Amino acid sequence: MKPEWELVQRARQGDQDAFAVLVEENQGRIYNLALRMTGNPEDAAELCQEAFLNAWKGLGKFQGDSSFATWLYRLTSNVCIDFLRREKRRNALSLTLSLDDEEEGRQAQLPDERFCPHQEAERRERQETLRAGLNTLSPDHRRVLILRELEGLSYSEIAQVLGLEEGTVKSRIARARLALRNYLQKQGNFFGSPSSKEQQ
Repeated sequence: MKPEWELVQRARQGDQDAFAVLVEENQGRIYNLALRMTGNPEDAAELCQEAFLNAWKGLGKFQGDSSFATWLYRLTSNVCIDFLRREKRRNALSLTLSLDDEEEGRQAQLPDERFCPHQEAERRERQETLRAGLNTLSPDHRRVLILRELEGLSYSEIAQVLGLEEGTVKSRIARARLALRNYLQKQGNFFGSPSSKEQQ
């Protein structure tokens, strides 16, 4: 396995094999990011290809100030935001999101209760409400939440990806969480403190 920077340097000189290795090493995480932002596998695959094409074309601009993966996140995030702004529709998005900043709870999945019809119906209702709430956010707020809650990036990593100050990232995430929490509470407080019934 060659060091990333060596592969990048070779790719910048036109070595397609080196770039293919970089694609192979990063395509899983890039596809997942696109899928989480669009909610549609076909759109995600297309946008993933677009992001890698942009990376190939833009290799000369990549100076190595961040990791290649972080740069790819930025490119992918940008093509997804452009796509979401072009498209009025909002596809289903599978999102596991805690509304606090607890490390342990950040990526907690909703319990799998598919074998209990009543609980499955409640779970689907929660997910649909969460998707609808996410769709009320601006693309920029949606993006920071996905990078933080789903991709697990730190504030500084998100700042690098989006080209923002870390303080700006924190304030956007705080505003996005507040807006989403307010929406969810209006819809029945699905993600408030667990009741004794929910804990059973």
